[in-house]
Amino acid sequence: MTPANATLTAIPGFHVGHWTDPVGLTGCTVILCPPGGAVASGSFLGPSPGTREGVLLAPEKKVERVHALLLTGGSAFGLAAAAGVVRVLEERGIGHETPWARVPIVPAAVIYDLGVGDPRARPGEREGELAARAASAGAVPRGRVGAGTGATAGKYAGVGAVPGGLGSVLVERHGVRVGALAVVNPIGDVLDECGGVLAGPGVGPGAVAFTPGEVESTTLVAVVTEHALGKADCRRLADAAQTALARVIHPSHTFWDGDSAFVLSSGARPPADPMLLGALVQEAVCAAVRDAVRSAASGV
Repeated sequence: MTPANATLTAIPGFHVGHWTDPVGLTGCTVILCPPGGAVASGSFLGPSPGTREGVLLAPEKKVERVHALLLTGGSAFGLAAAAGVVRVLEERGIGHETPWARVPIVPAAVIYDLGVGDPRARPGEREGELAARAASAGAVPRGRVGAGTGATAGKYAGVGAVPGGLGSVLVERHGVRVGALAVVNPIGDVLDECGGVLAGPGVGPGAVAFTPGEVESTTLVAVVTEHALGKADCRRLADAAQTALARVIHPSHTFWDGDSAFVLSSGARPPADPMLLGALVQEAVCAAVRDAVRSAASGV
């Protein structure tokens, strides 16, 4: 039986909120962690990732826990929305303990959506704050919302693009659960479960010549679990999430992509079998990407 909530927020302690600009066609999405934070790391592929606090997520860096994650449109301008998330967390007394203040740790990553709607419409501090205040444990709204509002796929052929959107799923096997959320804005096609083209003009015999021109693309993925992980484990699973992107997007990690994958663990349950957990991360990422384009196409 399908659970009532089959999205990332089915993992206890994680809340998701959106801010959406349906006219400017951009937005941002905030994932709030449990109050004590979540152990986290990330993996960044492609030549043009746009991030905040990305270096801090490397396993050798000191801070292990993050308190929220921001995924946003607006290219580098959109990173300003993280300040609004920090403000909300500070008000709530959440952050990394230091002698003089609790400092909220909020990594962020952006997609380039400036050419879809109004290029002057960009999430900022106020919009990040609104998304954080809207965060809830309810099922994640999907489709052309939040950071997925201006996301598109299949841009390489110079014949237009299709909505990419935002998707979220929950995957469970043998009592092990992971939730995933994807903002799908690749230059390549999104593939269905059988390898056919789900979104995009299609690469292969008879396809339109590859003529991307000056385009910017990126897919963002967040995976969460309640099973205890170390920071190095999160990094390995973030690499696995990037591998999953290569299975569901073709071509992936191109010269025009800056893909970012994050893995966050609340540590509320004992460690899971790493082989099973890695397999579920990849399954969840593929499913979240497909859910994004299906939800965007259907208006969910």
